[in-house]
Amino acid sequence: MTHYPGLLRIAPLQGETTSSLICRIASRYGLEAKVLRSCWHWRNYQPGHDGGGARADAEVLLNAAGRQVLTAVCGVEEDVLARALPSWGQEGAKLPDREDGVPAAAWRIGGAVAGPVAFGCRLCAARRTGTVVRAVRYAPRWERVCVRHGRWLLDADADQPLEHLDVRHLPEVTAAQRRWAGVARRAVRAGAEPGRVFALAHAVVARWWEQAFSWERETIWPRRLHQVAGGNAGTDLERWRIVGRDAVVFPEVVAVADALLDPAMAQLAWLDSGAGRPRALPADGMFCRRLGERVDRDWLGPLAATDYGGPLTSWMGSVIRIRRGAGGPPGYDNDPWWLRQENQPSTMAGQLRVLGKEKKAPGSGTMWRSAVPAEQRAQITSLVDGAQEQLIQLRGAQTGSSADVAQHLLRILSYSAALLEKALQHTVVAAVNAGVPPQDVAQWAKLPSGPLADALKAYQDAGDG
Repeated sequence: MTHYPGLLRIAPLQGETTSSLICRIASRYGLEAKVLRSCWHWRNYQPGHDGGGARADAEVLLNAAGRQVLTAVCGVEEDVLARALPSWGQEGAKLPDREDGVPAAAWRIGGAVAGPVAFGCRLCAARRTGTVVRAVRYAPRWERVCVRHGRWLLDADADQPLEHLDVRHLPEVTAAQRRWAGVARRAVRAGAEPGRVFALAHAVVARWWEQAFSWERETIWPRRLHQVAGGNAGTDLERWRIVGRDAVVFPEVVAVADALLDPAMAQLAWLDSGAGRPRALPADGMFCRRLGERVDRDWLGPLAATDYGGPLTSWMGSVIRIRRGAGGPPGYDNDPWWLRQENQPSTMAGQLRVLGKEKKAPGSGTMWRSAVPAEQRAQITSLVDGAQEQLIQLRGAQTGSSADVAQHLLRILSYSAALLEKALQHTVVAAVNAGVPPQDVAQWAKLPSGPLADALKAYQDAGDG
């Protein structure tokens, strides 16, 4: 294609991906996107999902000659494109600018170019451009609500068909986005980068979201989740818990971010630690109790306080170390906003991939991490690790009389067997509570007749009755 059409003026949306703009230009001219893309010499193949199909978050990088072509076909000045398109001017190793005016292009994944990529609101795009077509743009999670149309705009990197969730009947979600602007200003005044503050708060609340499946007193999130699912998540609850998470927990994320920036909250954490007389953080501490109240859950405090090893206790530890002057050189241990990799929440795309694999596997059900509380998982892991540690001792040389060695070995084996028996019991209970049929649990565990098998049978009989 040697002739570049320039009859129409097609302006970019702020933060739009270059790939999205090219697709919208093609649509305005009545062309297929691949026809318009033939204007450029492509250096690699368009990225796709594992199961096939192009990725919506695919991005395009152009060399200088390629940018001139895009300027011509959309009829918009180059400086306008430079301000609107985050990928404008970015080039990589696949785009050496040495081909004497040959317009070249290379595919990338948007998240690796300029941050999180989300779908745009089609109604807003139609209002600006006159055509209802898909738009994709870079947008952090605190900018995902289309206030005008009451839509939560979803990540574009996942292999799923939805572009948005309806939050028109959840005014607290829209209010949280408005509130975030003030929280971000507070972060700047406190010398913290707003994006890091949001990321930590998001990790805290996403961890609660995993645990909330077993919170009997939790009523807010189930109501919101069914709302964004169109009224009832029904039998597809697992998928909706993944797709709807960020929209449903958004008000709590903003509330937690606001709380963690509050000096009065930091003071409560300091007092809980014993201040000048260090002590272990109590389960009924003032900090977590007040944090629960700030997210409208006055019962949450003890649950949050005993979630050891999570991002919230890491934040508290950093604040306390700074107050005590016990922090070392600059680094993660004395940086309250440092989010460890193991505490980063799973993305929607990652969780959907896991869910898809589990559903394909025989006997799979709700994801273990989503359905089983963290405390139960930690207890099972601890029991298994303890048994493993005991059994490792059997590998060493055994000295002494035959009776002494036999007694020592039998004690270790008996203790290890007891630990594994407890791990079996906890796993059986967790599986049944997670919704696995008791008869399946009994069969998989190969349970002999005994109290545990009898309890499962009674559980099943009660359910049938």
